[in-house]
Amino acid sequence: MATAAATAREEALRAQDRRIVRLARAAGKPLLVLLLLVGPGILVMLGENDGPSMLSYATTGASYGVGFFVPFICLTFVMAFVVQEMTVRLGIATQRGHAELIFERFGPFWGYFAMLDLFVGNALTLVTEFIAIRAGAAYFGISPFVAVPIGLMIVITALAARRYFTWERAVLILSAANLLFIPAALMAHPDASAIVHALGTWGPLPGGVNAAFIVLVLANVGATVTPWMIFFQQSAVVDKGLTVKDLPQGRADTAIGSTLAVLAAIATLIAANPLFTHHVNVANYSGGADFASALRPYIGSTGAALFSLGIIEAGLVAAMTISTSSAYAFGEVLRRGHSLNLDFATGRPFYLSAIISTMVAAALVLIPGAPLLAMTLTVNVIATLLMAPALLFLLLLANDREIMGGLANHWRSNLAGGIIIVVIAAMGTTYGLVVVFPNLVAR
Repeated sequence: MATAAATAREEALRAQDRRIVRLARAAGKPLLVLLLLVGPGILVMLGENDGPSMLSYATTGASYGVGFFVPFICLTFVMAFVVQEMTVRLGIATQRGHAELIFERFGPFWGYFAMLDLFVGNALTLVTEFIAIRAGAAYFGISPFVAVPIGLMIVITALAARRYFTWERAVLILSAANLLFIPAALMAHPDASAIVHALGTWGPLPGGVNAAFIVLVLANVGATVTPWMIFFQQSAVVDKGLTVKDLPQGRADTAIGSTLAVLAAIATLIAANPLFTHHVNVANYSGGADFASALRPYIGSTGAALFSLGIIEAGLVAAMTISTSSAYAFGEVLRRGHSLNLDFATGRPFYLSAIISTMVAAALVLIPGAPLLAMTLTVNVIATLLMAPALLFLLLLANDREIMGGLANHWRSNLAGGIIIVVIAAMGTTYGLVVVFPNLVAR
């Protein structure tokens, strides 16, 4: 257990932040209140726009253009908002992290099952975040043996703040670079009428349904909703100290994050669309550097540089948030201190779990000859396959009136959540059938 002094420090820091919120609310400054309370929702959405996700969107744009996938990506972010809004309510109602609640309400067996689900997905995804950092830096001629250690040091340095609010604001500032994909997309001179037509008609699907299309569908879903998001946002809501009064701002935070993330995601797809238009085969691309180099004739050197910087940012922000989600869950399971407001001495297991997992991921990326693009797409597919059980736990907890009280799910949330679980489970089943019976779909 955390010592009394450490607990007092953690609560004192949180109380300082809450006092500022109360003063802003009492002064009738709703915009300031919102600015003070945003963070977990934006971070979780832009954090999910990570290296594998942006490369998945780029691969999608290069392989299928804008017709089918622009509206599809919009739909996946609606799904993400539904899931994360439940997570916000669960954190506010219980003031406990997701891992802690699963152990408490479902027992050790299901608790460890959920932890395995989380840690497998997080470990694989962390590796691909450093693949993104390596790939983006390669475009600028930076050696992976320089880029990856620098990325690692940035992630570790952010933890040195020992204050949730400081860590959150630093990562928020960095996450704004996710929007670099928007000017890169504009430099691709997109056909606005084609994008509007796609949104209105769910445009055509070149090449029809085949195994490659199914993999990209799963990769795009896994680029939007993954188990770590639930664990991270619920724990961040608790660490930030959000209360029932803050629920509107918590929802707005998540909605703003969803909006920014979907804009960046679609921009990445649009930026890569010239490769589709000019029939460039991206099957052998290894990562962000290859995409940027291939796009340079179509979006210019500036656009390609912005694309590469966006890939680096995506990897960095996700490495920060994903490693923290693992640390939160690890601390909750051990019933040790699990807050970014703790000092290093008291929060040693929390901080070490984040640092060690990040160091291992960074080291693995430096292994030569790894199939980088295949790994990034595969991780998003795995994330989709792991999502159904995580969503089921979330839905059960959000309906538990003993812990949720008046914030428990209503029928609309249950209907939306149930549909999402069924759709994701069906996608996973379809993928399994395609793997086992490849002749089920046309090639």
